[in-house]
Amino acid sequence: MAAAALLAAQCPGGEPVDMSYGPEKPMPVFPSDLRALADEALARIASDENGPASDWVDPEDWKQWRSILTRLRAVLAPSPPSIALFDVQP
Repeated sequence: MAAAALLAAQCPGGEPVDMSYGPEKPMPVFPSDLRALADEALARIASDENGPASDWVDPEDWKQWRSILTRLRAVLAPSPPSIALFDVQP
């Protein structure tokens, strides 16, 4: 999840990393194809309420934690390619 947050910080709409908890030196620019992998990993974590995530998060904090996952996934989700289906001329 931390790696996905670092990756999302480099994406449009991503939240900057809090340097008091983040790396001391600037991170390298990550390849854009990692976005889909990070989104898939977060999707797996979020979909399994009885899996590893249940050991990471206190049940009282589950809603807030899922909200954070949702925000990260919204930033990481690859946007569909924009192609014109029709060439409309006035």
